[in-house]
Amino acid sequence: MKKIILLISIVLCTVSHAQKNTKTTTIDVVQILNNNKKEAIYYYKNNWEILRKMALKKDYIHTYKLLETTPTTDAPYNFILMTTYKNQQQFMERERHFQELIKIKGTLNLLNHKKPSAFRKTMFTTEAQHIEH
Repeated sequence: MKKIILLISIVLCTVSHAQKNTKTTTIDVVQILNNNKKEAIYYYKNNWEILRKMALKKDYIHTYKLLETTPTTDAPYNFILMTTYKNQQQFMERERHFQELIKIKGTLNLLNHKKPSAFRKTMFTTEAQHIEH
């Protein structure tokens, strides 16, 4: 009986440890509004991407990707933004970390003084856990 309890304890600790070290990716799917592609690309390159580079240097994130797509009737979006966190701790602290980086970076860099709500719409945001082999 003691061996079974010990075995169950080891398995539960291993599963708990694996969950804490599982990578999580946040995914934003974005549509360009009113043909403002230049403004959107400028915004993502000069704000979103700069914050991700800062986050990498501080070890706040594992990696990031900014992907451009061709919109279709079934998938009318232009960009997929992905930020991957190497473990649960990075993921749980993401808001605090990005608020810190936003303060350091300062004001938004905008093309033609257009605010994000004028040139983009986030269609949905989701989170995905990596399946480890």
